[in-house]
Amino acid sequence: MEQELADWGKAIVLEAKGRRSGLPRRVTIGFAESGDDLLVAASSESTHWSRNLDAEPDCHVELRGVRRSCRAQRLTGADAEAAVVALILKYGTPAERLGGGPAFRLSPA
Repeated sequence: MEQELADWGKAIVLEAKGRRSGLPRRVTIGFAESGDDLLVAASSESTHWSRNLDAEPDCHVELRGVRRSCRAQRLTGADAEAAVVALILKYGTPAERLGGGPAFRLSPA
């Protein structure tokens, strides 16, 4: 089901290198589009995928059947807040826990 969500454009499959294992780790998460970039946010500082991006910002994203290489940039201040607002507006109430963790801009590598 998670892969279908990415194929339909409802979510992305993010693949990042595990910060301890060095192995590829995949997670399906919500996103908002900002031009060619994607915005994502975690609900907690301890979210594994966000900690992996902090350790190694090079990652891969699958969306609508296309896999692409990206580089994550951790957002701060007004940029992070704008990313969280975009996600809440896109996904509604279930996204309200966002904002407790980091937000990232995923740009094509």
